[in-house]
Amino acid sequence: MAEPAPATEQNESRRIEMLRAAAQLIRERGFGDTRITDVATRAGVSSALVIYYFGTRDRLLVDALRYSEESFYEAAEQMLAEVASLRERLSLLIKWTCVPDGKDEIPGAWGLWFDLWAQAFRHDEIKAGRAELDARWRKMIIDALDSSELSAKDKRMFAMEFAALLDGLSIQVALEDPVVDSDLAYQIAMRFAERELNLSPANNRVNGRPKAIKKG
Repeated sequence: MAEPAPATEQNESRRIEMLRAAAQLIRERGFGDTRITDVATRAGVSSALVIYYFGTRDRLLVDALRYSEESFYEAAEQMLAEVASLRERLSLLIKWTCVPDGKDEIPGAWGLWFDLWAQAFRHDEIKAGRAELDARWRKMIIDALDSSELSAKDKRMFAMEFAALLDGLSIQVALEDPVVDSDLAYQIAMRFAERELNLSPANNRVNGRPKAIKKG
C-alpha cells in the first residue's frame, strides 16, 4: 500500500488543490464513481502525483472530508463563542445540521459524510478517519454546553446522543423523507435538548435562516 507524502509548506498549496477537487467530485458523483484520474484531471495534475500525495483512494476520501470540515469548524467555533444563550447555541447546531439555506444544499453538503459512513463499514483506514471527525463534532457539542450545570460525564453522554440524533435527522432531510422535513427535524432535536437539559420549552419552529455555514 502506498504511503502519502509528508505534508510540508512547499507542497501544502498543491495538496489543497487536489483536496478541493476531490471534495467537489465526491459531492457530485459519489465516492464509488470518483477515480484518482478524475481528481487528477480536475486538479490539473497527474494521477501519479495524486497517489504520491495521498497514497490511497481511501486516504483521499478522509482527507477531502477533513479539508471540507475545517472551514466549517473554524467559523462555527467562533460563532458559538459569541452566543451567550445555551438554547441559541443548540439551535445553531441543529440548523447547521438539518436546515438547508437553499434547494439541494443538504444533499450536497452531506454527500461526503454519506460516502464516508458507507466506506468505513469495510475499510479500516476510513473507519479511523470517521472516528476522528465524529470526535471533533461531539467536542463542539460539549463546548456548546459550557454554561450548563451538567457534569463532564453527562456532557459527554449528551453529546453522543445529540450527535447521533442529528445524524439520523439529517439523513431523513437529505433524502427528502415525506414526513421528516427540516422543520420537524428541528423540532425533534430541540425538544430532545429541552428534556435532557431541563430547558423551558419555546416555540420550536425554525425562526429565520441559519448563518451561512454548514456541517459537511
